[in-house]
Amino acid sequence: MPRGKLETMQDCEDFIHGCLFMGTGGGGGVEWGMGMFKAALEEGLSLEWVDVDDIPDDVWTVTPYGMGSIAPMSPETQAEIERLGLVEKYGDRAMEQAVRELEAYLGKPIGCLVPAELGAGNTPAPLVTGARLGVPVVDGDYAGRAIPDEMQGTPYLYGKNSWPFASVDKWGNVAIVKYTVNPHMLERIGKMLAVAAYGTTMIAATPLPAPEMKDILVRGTLTKCLRIGRAIREAREAGRDPVDAALEVTGGWRLFEGVVTAKEWEDRDGYMFGTTHIRGTGAYEGQTLDIWFKNENHVSWLNGEPWVCSPDLITLVYKDSGVGITNTDLKAGDEVVVVGMKGLEGFRTEFGLNEAAGPRYFGFDIDYVPIEELVG
Repeated sequence: MPRGKLETMQDCEDFIHGCLFMGTGGGGGVEWGMGMFKAALEEGLSLEWVDVDDIPDDVWTVTPYGMGSIAPMSPETQAEIERLGLVEKYGDRAMEQAVRELEAYLGKPIGCLVPAELGAGNTPAPLVTGARLGVPVVDGDYAGRAIPDEMQGTPYLYGKNSWPFASVDKWGNVAIVKYTVNPHMLERIGKMLAVAAYGTTMIAATPLPAPEMKDILVRGTLTKCLRIGRAIREAREAGRDPVDAALEVTGGWRLFEGVVTAKEWEDRDGYMFGTTHIRGTGAYEGQTLDIWFKNENHVSWLNGEPWVCSPDLITLVYKDSGVGITNTDLKAGDEVVVVGMKGLEGFRTEFGLNEAAGPRYFGFDIDYVPIEELVG
């Protein structure tokens, strides 16, 4: 029996808004996610997920996800694509093909899909892919948020190899990477394949037997995203604060409120890097908040002093609607609320902070302080 199911477009919208809230500025765009869901419902597919304990232990599992920069495409890149005569072959079905390619390479049937992260595109995509392939998708993921690198996922944290992996882009290019010398090189090779594809590629990776997957899964996160999205919508419809409603579900904190004054960014090495600058309003008048992102938000400074950092979550939402915002869409003039949530305990260890998800991993000489100590 499915543990969760999206039966209407309203269900799909609620789910995506929950994923946005947990996506910390990345994880793919709403347009991509909703487009996939709409097509799937029109095809009569069943969009559902199952409890991880319902997956038999003799099943092999893989994780499909999109890899690449979330930066908008430049006119120069579009001109280059046209010059090369590239035409979409797979489009939104490239992920499905990536799973098939990895299954063929492994010579083993894939009986379960595991989302890599939470985001408006990168969580709907595995659900649609699983529905098309007739393969169950578990209620959970490997990050509890959206992440830019392999190193912020639980497979890296617990020493699981994510190779071999298959890469398929929308143009029809297919690559099988048999082995990488370490996870850092897996991330680099995958991102270079995305750069070669002019933005993104679809990956099927982390082939694990079900018992190993169960040991490292962040459980219940798809159900949680649907609850968050519904809470936001229902609060808005009832005239209540949608941000407060979402925070009741997540146990998070309202960190800041203000207007975006600028967003500096660059598209580099398969990532969107940048810093968002926010001027405080209301109770935060006279204060500033700056947030550095690598696709997702990771390091913040309150009034010039280091503040909330990864592995804890920093998400920007529209003040009036409570709906999350990707760093792709964020722009100067947006009135936002900044919310924070606790990250996974495993990444708060010395290894997790320094080698995977803390501010020093991202190149900042900042001592991590748990969010609950900063705002509790």
